[in-house]
Amino acid sequence: MLLEQESYDLALRLLAEAYPDAKPALEYRSPFELLVSTMLAAQCTDRQVNKCTRVLYAKYNTPEQFAALTEEELKPYIHSCGFFNTKGKNIIAMSKILTAQYGGQVPADRDVLTTLPGVGRKTANVVVSNAFGIPAIAVDTHVFRVTNRIGFADAKNVEKTEEQLMEHIPREDWSAAHHWLIYHGRQVCDAKKPRCADCCVACVCDAFHRG
Repeated sequence: MLLEQESYDLALRLLAEAYPDAKPALEYRSPFELLVSTMLAAQCTDRQVNKCTRVLYAKYNTPEQFAALTEEELKPYIHSCGFFNTKGKNIIAMSKILTAQYGGQVPADRDVLTTLPGVGRKTANVVVSNAFGIPAIAVDTHVFRVTNRIGFADAKNVEKTEEQLMEHIPREDWSAAHHWLIYHGRQVCDAKKPRCADCCVACVCDAFHRG
C-alpha cells in the first residue's frame, strides 16, 4: 500500500540522514566505463564487476578499443561476471555503434541509450544520473524490493515502480534517493531477513506495520 505523502516525505528525510554519503558502488572514470560496468553488473555483484574492470580498463577503456575486440578476446576479462557470452556480444556491438554513429561518445539521453544493444532502462538511468547528473531513478532488485516493502511503491513490475517513485519523490532527489534505497536494501532491508529493529523508516514502513 502506498504511503501518504506526509509519511513518504518523512521516510525520504530519514533515509537521507541515514545515508548522507551514498554513492555508486561501481568504479568508473568515464561515462563509457560506467556504461560497460553497468552492463556487466546485470545479475552480478558490483564488487565482482569492479574486480574484473580494474584489469579490463587498464588495457581497454574506450569505445574504439572495445569495438576492435573479438568476443574471444574480451571473454577472459568478463568471464567471472556471468552471462559473459551475451554481455560480451552486446558490449562490443554497443561500442561499434558509439564509434560509428556518436563519435565515440556516450549519449547523455536515456531514450537514445536504450536503443543500444544490451542497454535497458535501468542501465540507461544509471548512466544519465551518475555520469551526466540528469535526475533519474534506476529501479534494480534492491530498489524494487525496498520501495514496494516500505510503501514507496505498490507495483508488480519495475516500470510501474519507477513511475510511482517519480510521482512521489521530488525530481531533484531522484538520483540521491536511488542510492539511499540501494544502501538501505544492502545494509538493512535484506530480501530474506530484514533488520527491522535497525530500520530508520520502520516508523512508517507498510510491511513492518502489517507484521
